[in-house]
Amino acid sequence: MKENLFDMGANFDDDWSSDNKEQVSKKVSTEIKLPEKHQLHFAKEKRRGKVVTIIKPFYLDKTTLQALLKTLKKKLGIGGTIKDASLEFQGDIPEPLRKHLEALGYRFKN
Repeated sequence: MKENLFDMGANFDDDWSSDNKEQVSKKVSTEIKLPEKHQLHFAKEKRRGKVVTIIKPFYLDKTTLQALLKTLKKKLGIGGTIKDASLEFQGDIPEPLRKHLEALGYRFKN
């Protein structure tokens, strides 16, 4: 007879893992493109009653993206941040952003 009557045959060795612990990571593109090769588009979201303008996807390294964010924030006098491969700005300002980014050589989807 078995030692433990409640052993139902589950094997919990070292190679076992819980399903909810394994998070499938998003496919992150590490490809860096020139500004002329970007196809950016705008998105708007409302957060706590305020509008946030999102521009994505950027294929730049982190330092270049931070420098781009800093120049745009200074030129427009607004707040913004980097999330994943996108830039988020406070307010509904797609036209001034488009104008400044096109001056820097970035392209947009129409």
